[in-house]
Amino acid sequence: MDLRERFLTHRVENQPPPLAPYDAFATDLPLREALAREGGDWARAQVAEYGKLAGGELMMLGRLANENRPRLYACDRFGHRLDEVEFHPAYHQLMDTAVRHGVPGFGWRHADRPGAHVARAALMFLHNQADQGSSCPLTMTYACVPALRHQPDLAASWLPRVAAPDYDPRHVPAWDKAGNTIGMGMTEKQGGSDVRANSTRAFPVAAAGPGRLYELVGHKWFFSAPMCDAFLVLAQAAGGLSCFLLPRFAPDGTRNAIRIQRLKDKLGDWSNASSEVEFQGAAAWLVGEEGRGVATILQMVALTRQDCLIGSASLMRQALVQAMHHARHRSAFGKPLVRQPLMRSVLADLALESEAATALTFRVARAVDASARDPNEAAFARLATALGKYWVCKRAPAFVNEAQECLGGAGYVEESGLPRLYRQAPLNSIWEGSGNIQCLDLLRVLGREPESAAAFFAELDAARGGHVLLDAEVARLKQDLNADPASLEAGARRLAERLALALQAALLVRAGQVPVADSFCAQRLGPDRALVYGGLAADAPVATLLERAGP
Repeated sequence: MDLRERFLTHRVENQPPPLAPYDAFATDLPLREALAREGGDWARAQVAEYGKLAGGELMMLGRLANENRPRLYACDRFGHRLDEVEFHPAYHQLMDTAVRHGVPGFGWRHADRPGAHVARAALMFLHNQADQGSSCPLTMTYACVPALRHQPDLAASWLPRVAAPDYDPRHVPAWDKAGNTIGMGMTEKQGGSDVRANSTRAFPVAAAGPGRLYELVGHKWFFSAPMCDAFLVLAQAAGGLSCFLLPRFAPDGTRNAIRIQRLKDKLGDWSNASSEVEFQGAAAWLVGEEGRGVATILQMVALTRQDCLIGSASLMRQALVQAMHHARHRSAFGKPLVRQPLMRSVLADLALESEAATALTFRVARAVDASARDPNEAAFARLATALGKYWVCKRAPAFVNEAQECLGGAGYVEESGLPRLYRQAPLNSIWEGSGNIQCLDLLRVLGREPESAAAFFAELDAARGGHVLLDAEVARLKQDLNADPASLEAGARRLAERLALALQAALLVRAGQVPVADSFCAQRLGPDRALVYGGLAADAPVATLLERAGP
């Protein structure tokens, strides 16, 4: 043996090659099938183009943007207020690429074509795998449109810029840009989800009324993406809690009186900034009638909740991709991990969960897309959005942690990317209404909107005969919902879980992939279901599930 070789201590062996760049769309069969099944396949070329970016360039940019967090500059060196947040160039590149490719605007620019919002959901699904922080302003920009339409004069001025494929990060008034981004501010210290406890006050500058200018005085405990061009916020006017469009620059072109107190030190979402702000007479236009603020802004919240669902499903997909890639290239005990029976069971169970989450996500996207044209779809969307937001977002943290285990200690190291996914995973179950809020919304819809319950069970009934376990569970659910409504609240989480699992099972049955649907029904609805990932039955179609998870 050569003496130099004898003392060689560092030889890299049995390590997977880098994953990126890869095509995040071409390698995701459940996503491609969902896009076609739910009516967005006419936009496949645009989505496919973004899949190459999301699995390549955007992965690198996402890493850089998260390693270089935003910095607040409250004042300049002379003491003048700036209230500016500086982002790393990678963040602006992420935003520019997303806006140009339609992550916030595609659905609105093609709203006359059925399936446009399904295609837009696919673009967000891909983008969020590369970076989650920039998804926040992209989501809010997308979701603001229905709320702004309550004020036609503001909509006429702002919505063309909101939907435009132009990103402009300059610190200038919104009307001096070709494209705008929109944020949101509802949460205050004393109220949290109870926004009716908001104490921020609104005073009319001259006459009061829709579209008129007011001055806002108060604070917001969470004010995400503070460099957006404008924000939809809630404040107490004489007529009650109202919705306002608050521009970052006042109508006269000066900096608006939005004082950023600090940036939040968050668990995740590091590429983006979340802030705490005070309004010191900030100029804002009333959107809709005084006292109708909650009803107005909830139309925005309905779409941001949909994006929570998209966000969690896409995090699960990316975690699965990382785990599968590692297992295919890493050997232990004499053979690749992906050929080890127990590891195969874990990976197949993750693949099954991810596919079910994707199916639910894109069925909700189709309902949202068709809501303006079909009352039944609108009714289904009101229930299914809350249900999907609750269940898929709850499943994501444990899912990502299981994917980390597939990598072992390497999955706990920042360079793997999985710690970032794990930090991000809890956010979507908290943002836009925590789990309890979603369950209470679910009960409200079931109790007050019989058309939503009817549309939901019609969806389940369309899969009747697909699996005996599903048929039995649907029958039990119908019976259980006849119970005293007052007794349902304490068990609302259990009810939401059962409804979500039944819906996922029905969607997989109707998708026509019999081995996948049968396995899901057995593992999630059957009496022998395991409480952790990896507890598939011995006869589960492991090979099929792994093959569908990626090449």
